[in-house]
Amino acid sequence: MSIKNKAASLIEEFKAFAFKGNIVDMAIGIIIGAAFGKIVNSFVNDIVMPLVTAIITKCGGQDAGEGLKTLAYKTAEGVTIPYGNFVGEILNFLIVAFAVFLMMKKFLGFMQNMRKKKEAEAAAAPAAPPAPSAEEKLLTEIRDLLKKN
Repeated sequence: MSIKNKAASLIEEFKAFAFKGNIVDMAIGIIIGAAFGKIVNSFVNDIVMPLVTAIITKCGGQDAGEGLKTLAYKTAEGVTIPYGNFVGEILNFLIVAFAVFLMMKKFLGFMQNMRKKKEAEAAAAPAAPPAPSAEEKLLTEIRDLLKKN
């Protein structure tokens, strides 16, 4: 087999692999997940964190200045422990986890409803009687002819 044929074969195998339904669905999911992650980051950084910062400063916490991400705890020895970023990442995780939970709950509920509907349709529709055999058809014709006479 020549190098050209091997390359063509390799390309065909790649096309068959790459364009299977599962691979394309997974790629779409990854792209949507990345976009959703950006939306969640923006929500946390631009809406939630300023609110949390305002609450902390109103409740007697330190002045956060640029927001919660700059909040830090200073020990008596002068060691600074920045906890603002950590709190932000925890909020990001909780929002994403909650969204995935809701999505899976709805998806699984939808699948369960579909399964129940199919089972109900199968139980409600009585099985059709079997078609009469050739012998039964012949006997029915004979009976009908005898009734006429």
